[in-house]
Amino acid sequence: MDGFTASPSQPTLPANPKILLLITTEGLRRWPTRPKARPSRDTISSMNTPQDSSLGREVSYPSQYDPGLLFPIPRIGARAGIGLDDAALPFVGHDRWHAFELSWLDSRGKPQVAVATVQVPCTSPRLIESKSFKLYLNSLNSTRIDSAEALRERLVADLSACAGAPVQVQFGLPPLVEAPLGESIDGLDVGIDCYGPPQADYLAADAGEVVEETLVSSLLKSNCPVTGQPDWATVSVRYRGPKIDRAGLLRYLVSYREHAEFHEQCVERIFSEVSARCQPLWLEVEARYTRRGGLDINPWRASHGIAGPAATFRELRQ
Repeated sequence: MDGFTASPSQPTLPANPKILLLITTEGLRRWPTRPKARPSRDTISSMNTPQDSSLGREVSYPSQYDPGLLFPIPRIGARAGIGLDDAALPFVGHDRWHAFELSWLDSRGKPQVAVATVQVPCTSPRLIESKSFKLYLNSLNSTRIDSAEALRERLVADLSACAGAPVQVQFGLPPLVEAPLGESIDGLDVGIDCYGPPQADYLAADAGEVVEETLVSSLLKSNCPVTGQPDWATVSVRYRGPKIDRAGLLRYLVSYREHAEFHEQCVERIFSEVSARCQPLWLEVEARYTRRGGLDINPWRASHGIAGPAATFRELRQ
C-alpha cells in the first residue's frame, strides 16, 4: 500500500476544527519518500523566481504524492522594492488560504474529501506560489493515508518546509457572511482614469479629525505577474488615526487594476503606502481574493500589537 498503513480506521476530522495546532514531523516516517530533493535555502533566492514556476505552463496532472511540486518564492525581493526591511517589518500578519478541493484515499482505498484552512506567517522567508499549491494538493488524490490527522500532519510538514516557517493547518473553513464588515466606499460618485501603476499620491488624511473605522472596497483587481490573469478581491482597511479621504482611497485601490504583483505583495504595498501617506495610529489591511483552482487566499497585515484580524470570515464571492 501507498502511504500510512498502520491503522485501518476511517479518517475523522478534529472535534474542534477552530483550534489551530502546530504539528512537528514526528511520526511521519511511513510516508512515501519525497520524489524530488528540495533546494537548499542558499540556492532558493537565485532560482525560485515566478518565471521558474509552473505558472503559465502546461503541466501534467500529478498521479502520486509529490511535495516537490510546491514552489517557494522569496519575499525579500518584492519587499525591498517598496522599501521594506525584511529583518524589521513594520507589520505582523499571515496569508490565510482556503482549500476547497482536498481529497485522498483511506487505508482501504476509499476516497475521502475535506476542506481546510492554511495559515502561512508573513515572517516566513518564502511565500507559496498558488498553482504549485494546487498541484501539490492534487497529488494527494490517489494516496492512501491512515487518517485525516495523518494527512493534516503531512500538510503541516510539507508546507512549513516550503515556506521556511511553521504553517498552521486546520480542517474546516471560516463562516460565510453576506456582506463585508465595514463601510463600503464603492458607491462614491468619483471619476477615475488611472488603472496603474498604483498611485500613492491619491492617499490623504485629515489630521484635524481622528476616527476609528473600517473602509471596504470590492473593486480591487490586480494581475498575476507571470500569466497576466486577473486577481479579484475585496479589501478592508481598518484603522485609527487621521480621517482618510475616501475618494482618494478608492482611486488608489482602483489604480492597482493593471498592476502585476502577487496577492501577498499587493497587500503589503497597500499597508506600507497607507501607513506612510495617512499616518494612522494603527492599521489593518486584509484582501479576500476570489477562488481559483479550488483555492483562495486572504493576506492580512496589521500594525504591531494587533493579535489577529478583527473578524475572520469568507465572502459570497469566495
